[in-house]
Amino acid sequence: MTPSSAPPPAPSGAPRPPGPLRRLTARGREEAHRVASPLELFFDLCFVVAVAQAGVQLVHAVAEGHAGTGILDYAMVFYAIWWAWMNFTWFASAYDNDDALYRVVTLVQIAGVLVLAAGVSRAFTDRDFLLVWLGYAIMRLAMVWQWLRAARSAGGTERTTALRYAGGVLLCQAGWLGLVLLPEPARPWVFLVMALVELCVPLYAERQRMTPWHPHHIAERYGLFTIIVLGETIAAATVAVKSALAERSTPAELLPIAAGGLLIVFAAWWIYFAVPIHGHLRSSRRAFVWGYGHYVVFASAAAVGAGLEVAVEQATGKAHISTLAASAAVTLPTALYLLTVWALHSRHFKVGLAQQLVLPVTALLVICCTFLGDWAVFAAGLVSAASVVTGVALTARTAAGEGRPGTAAPAG
Repeated sequence: MTPSSAPPPAPSGAPRPPGPLRRLTARGREEAHRVASPLELFFDLCFVVAVAQAGVQLVHAVAEGHAGTGILDYAMVFYAIWWAWMNFTWFASAYDNDDALYRVVTLVQIAGVLVLAAGVSRAFTDRDFLLVWLGYAIMRLAMVWQWLRAARSAGGTERTTALRYAGGVLLCQAGWLGLVLLPEPARPWVFLVMALVELCVPLYAERQRMTPWHPHHIAERYGLFTIIVLGETIAAATVAVKSALAERSTPAELLPIAAGGLLIVFAAWWIYFAVPIHGHLRSSRRAFVWGYGHYVVFASAAAVGAGLEVAVEQATGKAHISTLAASAAVTLPTALYLLTVWALHSRHFKVGLAQQLVLPVTALLVICCTFLGDWAVFAAGLVSAASVVTGVALTARTAAGEGRPGTAAPAG
């Protein structure tokens, strides 16, 4: 997934030979009816365990008034989760042969993410990244094995690409030891340097030949993970409201937050899936920006759930922060999500200035809602829902003006 030239034609999706072991060869980029496999869906569900743990720790940090360090730790841990997920997703799109060995190695990667999830709380509270690094090492070494296996079945520039990936991932994993061995003040710098190096590995590996990832499959995989993260956001908010009610808080305190949060998540889903993004990914340069940009989409979507939990805790007197800070914990990640989805998705499909301005203006209005006190979250939800209604109305008007209903930019 780099801004390199288009790859040579890859083998089409012919029926695979029977047997528990098969050569790990490239799949066809134009393969018809390519959809996510049950193993990929299982992989995503297990990754959300780590996302949930990162969200829980972010809630604790913000609720205790340590938003700065909490956000920094959250960004670091979420990057590890997102990058490991993305490495697997793009590799699977190009090489998934679904044989027994491929399945076993993928299950090893899932075990690694569960180890990482178990170490998230220690990374936040004690700045101890050993368990996170160990889980990450399990995932990445399994990924190295997959690339070496692909290299064994390939030749020429395709083999070179696979070997470069294997070497780059292995070297980066060694570099991440800095988070374990170096003093705490140096760790943010280690993270920044290693994050940039990791992003450069695909650029280097695919300089001569791009892996044959499948545009429709990639769009579906990202969409499914977005759904799972939004589902985790609803689950986290629901648990927070349930716990507050169990402690004899009145529904009147929580109803505006619950209703506003639900409207935000519903709008977030509608806006993301309003456009058929797979057609936009035909260019490798576009796919590069789109794929990397989803770090912000996923992280902000998960942070909305954490923010809703913080708002509930503040409303019930459990959080040691102001109403303004609790409101910002919801409105700021919501605005960031809206802006990022607009930049990656929606702006490519909008017709005219009015449609282009819907999401940026919505993000600005959501930020303004921060200052509305106890009604901030509810107001942000109404604004988010209004943006969907506005998008639908503008799309309908454009389609009616062209005389061809359904051909204008999708709403949202």
